[in-house]
Amino acid sequence: MKLTKRLHSCVQLEKDGRVLVIDPGAFSESDAGLGADALLVTHEHPDHYDEGRLRAALEANPAAALWTLRSVAEKLAPAYPGRVHTVGHGDAFTAAGFEVQVHGELHAVIHPDIPRVTNVGYLVEGSLFHPGDALTVPDAPVDTLMLPVHAPWNKVAEVIDYLREVKPRRAIDVHDAYLSEIARPIYDNVLGALGGTDHGRLAAGGSADL
Repeated sequence: MKLTKRLHSCVQLEKDGRVLVIDPGAFSESDAGLGADALLVTHEHPDHYDEGRLRAALEANPAAALWTLRSVAEKLAPAYPGRVHTVGHGDAFTAAGFEVQVHGELHAVIHPDIPRVTNVGYLVEGSLFHPGDALTVPDAPVDTLMLPVHAPWNKVAEVIDYLREVKPRRAIDVHDAYLSEIARPIYDNVLGALGGTDHGRLAAGGSADL
């Protein structure tokens, strides 16, 4: 597969001429979902789920489909009958030729006073795992972990321990729109030194072969 990093938590995967996009949210490029054959959304927060971007992608490609949890699916399913699929922890499906497994159930705790929404992570082709807004450890080996490096719900010690627990071959940052450039070297150094794996980042539009 070819991985292309988009802004914030959005990633694009390409394989055999097909395109899968995960989490084209409001912080992603306005065209982040366009050209997708399959779209996956981890949860309902606007930095991961943007209805306008999803509608644009589904309308641009009448064969495209969306897989997501119930809270998002119910908002779009009436407009796109048969093209919006509800998934949850333990499910497995094929999306535009990509084999996908679903792991996780809840968003990470932001604060005890804030109700937790549902959140699922996606393991694509048994290789790349995107956890959304949670530190979910899938019950399967992970080659490439999309690492939520900075968020209102995490701290760097938790991110380090998450890397150690998942033990991917490599980790690539996502959920990074909140992180200023002055802080990036600090995160790079501590995650690289303590995470126990090859840690790196891609600029928006940058690609890597997996």
